[in-house]
Amino acid sequence: MDVFLSFLLLVCSVSAAQLNTESDNEVISHLMRTESKGEEAAKTLNNQQSCTPDIHSVLREMSVTLAGLKYEIRDLQRENQVQTTKVRELESQITELDKLKTQQQAQAGELVTIKTRANITENHVDALRREGEGRKVAFSASLLTSGSGTLGPFNTETPLVFRNVVTNIGNAYNPNTGFFTAPVRGGYHFEMHIGAYGHASHPSGVALVKNGQHLFIAYEHQPSGYGSSANGVTLLLEVGDIVFLCLWQNSRIFDNENHHSTFSGHLLFTM
Repeated sequence: MDVFLSFLLLVCSVSAAQLNTESDNEVISHLMRTESKGEEAAKTLNNQQSCTPDIHSVLREMSVTLAGLKYEIRDLQRENQVQTTKVRELESQITELDKLKTQQQAQAGELVTIKTRANITENHVDALRREGEGRKVAFSASLLTSGSGTLGPFNTETPLVFRNVVTNIGNAYNPNTGFFTAPVRGGYHFEMHIGAYGHASHPSGVALVKNGQHLFIAYEHQPSGYGSSANGVTLLLEVGDIVFLCLWQNSRIFDNENHHSTFSGHLLFTM
């Protein structure tokens, strides 16, 4: 009986010990869980507390960066305005350059036209100069080259040859035949002067002849003393027309070193 009671007490004490042990373990486990949750909460709080300063720092950095970007944008805008102004100026200069090129091309065309006209004018002037040189026609000659003498009278009209040539520009007058041949078509003026001593039967008279046709006459008749006569005419001559003086029938003409009897002519203008 005593042994059974002792065994029962032992079992009870063991059971109680086990219960106490299990209870202590549960308490310890709960405490450990609670402590772990507390540590986690503390860690979370610490993390939250540590993250908050980091966010503010990032925001401050972003603000500083944004401000810098604003300044850079303003600088870029100002630079863009400057570049836009420069581009407009450049476009304006290009437009002016195009206008200048157009004007230069027009002036170059005008210069070519002026040069062409100048060349034409120069050629025309040269032609006129050459033509003018060809149109310079003038002559003057007296009857005798030396000494003195009287020609005539003759029974027929006789061509006179004025041999003492003083001027013969253009060589239109022939001192061997006494003929003047028109080199160009135009107006010509001729003059004739004659002299002779008076005679009862023979006057002094000379006719101007064009291509065989009598046109003008210089005539003087007195019985004694020295007499003279003169005449002049302007004629329209064609190229090759011939003009000369012819001693009138039964007339006389005198000349000496003083050149009383002369035949002259010159071109007035061409036509």
